[in-house]
Amino acid sequence: MNKSIKFRLIVMNIIQWAVWGAYLTSMGQYLGSDSVELGNRIAIFYAMQGIVSMFMPALMGIVADKWIPAQKLLGYCHGIAGAAMTGAAAYCMSSGTPEFGILFGLYSISVAFYMPTIALSNSVAFKILSDNGYDTVKDFPPIRVFGTVGFIASMWFVNFMTNGDGISFQKTYDQFYVSGILGLIMLVYCFTLPACPCKAGTGEKQTLAQRFGLDAFKLFKNTNMAIFFIFSMLLGMALQITNSYATPFIEHFAGTAEFAETWAAQNPVALYSISQIAETLGILLIPIAMKLFGIKRVMLIAMFAWVLRFGLFGAGDTGSGLWMLILSMIVYGVAFDFFNISGALYTNMRTSEKIQNSAQGLFMLMTNGIGATVGTLSAGAIMNHYVYNAATPDWSTPWYIFAGYSLVVAIAFIICFKQPANLNEKVA
Repeated sequence: MNKSIKFRLIVMNIIQWAVWGAYLTSMGQYLGSDSVELGNRIAIFYAMQGIVSMFMPALMGIVADKWIPAQKLLGYCHGIAGAAMTGAAAYCMSSGTPEFGILFGLYSISVAFYMPTIALSNSVAFKILSDNGYDTVKDFPPIRVFGTVGFIASMWFVNFMTNGDGISFQKTYDQFYVSGILGLIMLVYCFTLPACPCKAGTGEKQTLAQRFGLDAFKLFKNTNMAIFFIFSMLLGMALQITNSYATPFIEHFAGTAEFAETWAAQNPVALYSISQIAETLGILLIPIAMKLFGIKRVMLIAMFAWVLRFGLFGAGDTGSGLWMLILSMIVYGVAFDFFNISGALYTNMRTSEKIQNSAQGLFMLMTNGIGATVGTLSAGAIMNHYVYNAATPDWSTPWYIFAGYSLVVAIAFIICFKQPANLNEKVA
């Protein structure tokens, strides 16, 4: 076995997730600031990540399967995303008060090419590990955990770094510069990774569906996989809600006399990073949890964790209720990892090698695509009603609504999904 392979994949994951961590949890603060005044458009920005995830991950999965080696395509996508995000930062700097259309356009190009890299980076890691004799279920999570380390480091950098006016990057366009530059670094790094050859082009006659990489959709013919993907979509509706609104929610306490001077209200991104710290622990638990409980119970644990995540947000504050916010951050580690990473592993385990890139793209389509888009836009309508368009903002009620939704999904999953007898049995 090539012992340097794991280290190289660790570096890949650090940069991969640091790109996103630079703005994902803090962009809402910048958009809602007095200099930008786009608070009521926050949901649209975050929903765009879901909209492009409806087709870009699947499309890039097809390209990786058919035409461009996955590690090179990963680099190309990061290069385009990084250039567009850097352009967005430069525009914000030059304009002072950015117009929605231009900023949103540049941002949309960036996320359109970043979102496929989540599935692509998983596929690259799975392929390289397998080619070097490693067990993906056992060896991938400890590598993936360093992605979360990169995400946290990027968050902390944005939280504590200030510009020339002494304003934290979490409230300025500088967060876009950080993300863009990291993306361009990733472009270069990807071309140093081992080759992940395309799986097509062997000369056999292919159907139209095979030529366009639609093979992965035949997974829906299997009842178990169809139910899995449907509930992945339903749970995916919860994924971006706290990323969109958690830091503006925490920051709003700074505007009240009772909580204005609390550390948490002044450092919402730093407080929120506890979620990612907990995520590192959640990732390390996945191999044990998958072996002991199977995919159904692991997914159920994630669903009930989302109930707690939202409920604790509704009840907590940055004063005496800070412990509830901290507990919500800790719960997130299980809520995210036991769904997102376990789901990616489960998809990989149950699909044949020739469609695994496309299958990962399909999983992204259902979760970060359809699910996240519907969830973010719905959450935006609820938040606008109770918070941004309300005479007296009410932050608690929306969190309780989201908790109730997660509970309904969990109960329905118990009834509908059956644990497969053999997790390694290929269904397509």
